[in-house]
Amino acid sequence: MKSFASETEPNSTVTRTDYATGPSRLAAPKFGKLARQKNSMQENSIEVGKVFVVLPAYNEEGGLPDLLAAIEQVFAINGRDYHIIVVDDASTDSTAEIAREAAADLPLTLVQHKTNQNLPGALRTGFETAIKFAEAHDIVITMDGDNTHPPAIMNLLLQKIAEGYDVMIASRFQPGSRVCGVPSSRVLTAFGARMLFKVIMPIPAVRDYTCGYRAYRVNVLRDSMAHYGDQWVSEKGFSCMVDVLLKMRRFNYVMGEVPMLLRYDQKEGDSKMKVFKTIAQTLKLLLKRRFGGY
Repeated sequence: MKSFASETEPNSTVTRTDYATGPSRLAAPKFGKLARQKNSMQENSIEVGKVFVVLPAYNEEGGLPDLLAAIEQVFAINGRDYHIIVVDDASTDSTAEIAREAAADLPLTLVQHKTNQNLPGALRTGFETAIKFAEAHDIVITMDGDNTHPPAIMNLLLQKIAEGYDVMIASRFQPGSRVCGVPSSRVLTAFGARMLFKVIMPIPAVRDYTCGYRAYRVNVLRDSMAHYGDQWVSEKGFSCMVDVLLKMRRFNYVMGEVPMLLRYDQKEGDSKMKVFKTIAQTLKLLLKRRFGGY
């Protein structure tokens, strides 16, 4: 059995619970306890193993405690084996301390960057940490660390992975989706990206190219990362989420979407996204991938 006691990257430190013990129960009253139950998703799953939940986090002390509690509740009900990886991107608030405290009761690993590397760096660290300890039939889920992505949607993502999909996306453009409290500038950015990529670099069944709430089969994720090496997460800013999909596009993986509820009204603090900068980066990426290849 693999252990999180392995070596760490030179620019990060790791706080971990024992990987070999599997999912743990929450002892702290603030997280609560729920009895494990079986459901049809677990019983009908086909080769869906441990679930690694990657949370890039920068100054998320406001939303992280509730998010961790909600994630624990989801897995307490669905009965799946899981492990949370919080990547603290050199936060200046108590984000790391909250994660470290939660690791006493949750199957959680905290990886801390010594310097801020923004979303691409945090995402890269999260992927590399999960892949290092995952088996081929495991699943990696990425989601925002600010409590705007409802963890219960993971059940829908996992169900589709169990049906045979390679990559699943929580989409704002599927029937039944809803966004709450999202600034109009961000809505227009996401819609514009959808239309551009749909026309110029379409991916079958994909409408939402920018949302980072996704589930990946570990075997396809590992193969993609091995192919691109250090260039796997190479774009700056939030456009890195688009680039990951475009790079996986070349392998013809089976991708799909489930409806997304985006609770931006629950976000604590200011957004890290600079809208106009993100638009410029996305347009530049589109031209580079369309005419410059992968």
